[in-house]
Amino acid sequence: MKKNVRIAWLYPDLMSTYGDRGNVIALQKRCQWRGIPSEIVPVTLETNVSVLRTTDIIFMGGAQDRQQKLAGEDFLKRKGPVVKEMIEKGTPALFVCAAYQFVGKYYKPYQGDPIPGAGIWDLFTVHPGDQAKRLIGNTVAEIINPPELAGTTIVGFENHGGRTHLGSGMLPLAKVIRGNGNNGQDGYEGATYKNTIGSYFHGPLLPKNPKIADWLISKVAGALAPLDDRLEQQANAAVRSL
Repeated sequence: MKKNVRIAWLYPDLMSTYGDRGNVIALQKRCQWRGIPSEIVPVTLETNVSVLRTTDIIFMGGAQDRQQKLAGEDFLKRKGPVVKEMIEKGTPALFVCAAYQFVGKYYKPYQGDPIPGAGIWDLFTVHPGDQAKRLIGNTVAEIINPPELAGTTIVGFENHGGRTHLGSGMLPLAKVIRGNGNNGQDGYEGATYKNTIGSYFHGPLLPKNPKIADWLISKVAGALAPLDDRLEQQANAAVRSL
């Protein structure tokens, strides 16, 4: 078992909408409750990439347009290439909403040229236009990838205008039961690649869906002792009943 799990939180001051900070809190607490020492490592615009390289789990959340632009410039030039290198070596990671879009090949706005992504994942996002409905609301889905989590019902809250489409190098995270998911058309939500997960689910994702948190932690710490997840299960069930 790893002695200390270091959780990188990319751009905590810029990318933490809809309670996304709860994801790093959930990761840290679920380590601590098992007696696994852990710490949250803020990775800001000013943080040297050498610090990022010392971490074990990566998290990056959503943001508003202005904050996305600031974080995006730094991510593409400095942090993104290191994240790609770490992911290819097996580092577990979670990317939510804007971060999920950032790690793809590009984002095509309604007007103007495509905005390059970090190219870490084989996916792209397109905004269909000002008149297109925003994909927003409480969501329910059933995990299909990774295989260890298949059949798990996950819940969250989505709020995005872009439509994300997966390339052949990606597997969808889940099948939508209620809501829109990646693009409101193909019936899938999120994506997986190696030991990483992307999702549009805010709320935040991990406190209501602890099996995903444990899957990420296990990639660093090995087999995990079970926890009493009755409160988490109640939160999950409350969203499913809406």
